[in-house]
Amino acid sequence: MANILIVDDSRTSRKILRNILEENGMNIVGEAVNGVEAISQYEALKPDVVTLDITMPVMDGVAALKEIMKMDPKAKVIMVTAAGQKGNVVEALKLGAFEFVTKPYEEDVILDVFKKALGA
Repeated sequence: MANILIVDDSRTSRKILRNILEENGMNIVGEAVNGVEAISQYEALKPDVVTLDITMPVMDGVAALKEIMKMDPKAKVIMVTAAGQKGNVVEALKLGAFEFVTKPYEEDVILDVFKKALGA
């Protein structure tokens, strides 16, 4: 079973993503609301996949991605973006993000990206 860390400042977004993933056999090991929490939880939990919202308070997803990739160059990070953040997505992919998904979430797209990330 895959261990997932969900990082998003929106409680609703975390809940929707948690429900989709848990209904499809994945284990949510943690949730964080900003990049600083994401980094410390990544270090503590060593999840198989992290979802990182791009726009968050304290530290955004791109800054958190840089730190996570420094700690673990093999990290599987899926960026979460709202419409109109293409520049940030391109930067995140260059920095080593595995893939990105957009809000609002589409279950089949989410599952497809996670299957690829997990090598299933």
